[in-house]
Amino acid sequence: MQGTVIPSEIAKFDGLAAEWWDPRGPMGPLHAMNPARTGWILQRMEGQRVLDIGCGAGLASEALARAGKDVVGLDRAAAALAAARAHAAAGRLAIDYRQGGVEQVADLPLFDAVVALEVVEHVADVQEFLADALSVLRPGGRLFLSTLNRTPKSLLVAKFGAEYVARLLPVGTHDWKRFLKPAELAAHARAVGALVTDIAGMAPMAGIGDWGISRDVGQNYIAMAIKG
Repeated sequence: MQGTVIPSEIAKFDGLAAEWWDPRGPMGPLHAMNPARTGWILQRMEGQRVLDIGCGAGLASEALARAGKDVVGLDRAAAALAAARAHAAAGRLAIDYRQGGVEQVADLPLFDAVVALEVVEHVADVQEFLADALSVLRPGGRLFLSTLNRTPKSLLVAKFGAEYVARLLPVGTHDWKRFLKPAELAAHARAVGALVTDIAGMAPMAGIGDWGISRDVGQNYIAMAIKG
């Protein structure tokens, strides 16, 4: 995936490694949405073997492992992976974390599912990234992606609101221009041999802080594509 890499993006998230597992820290929004997004995935997942691309310090990887899946976590950020390995070890979870791109899993059989959550908005070439993800997915396997829609709502809430007003995220976490409309994501997937068959919005639930699945895809959304 070297052609999809933006070094500044890797450095940005590597710098947050020590705070990744703090639910009140800069990764708080990921902690809040993680049960909703991994629950949605588990309801639709077929098979046992899962690759989590862009796993960071392992929020989704651990949730999938605790659900009984065999998980390989993949990321280019060394410090984030060190935090992932330490946290998994403390929880006695057997997750195979590897640093690098999909070449790092070339020795393994094709996966039943590939997960890339809050990743595609941080890559240089979405279509190339999806092609790489599909290259390690078995035919008929399922690719799960979550990202942000490029709408006025996401600009106001997810960019300016979260980064500049509420300070839920470090300033500069997101580039709104890299957000993808669902139709654009579906077109990229179709171009490399996968069909988006399911999509849902994700949004905070009023009054409780956690996130839930929604029909509104105007800000955050999650999608499933099946490899042809």
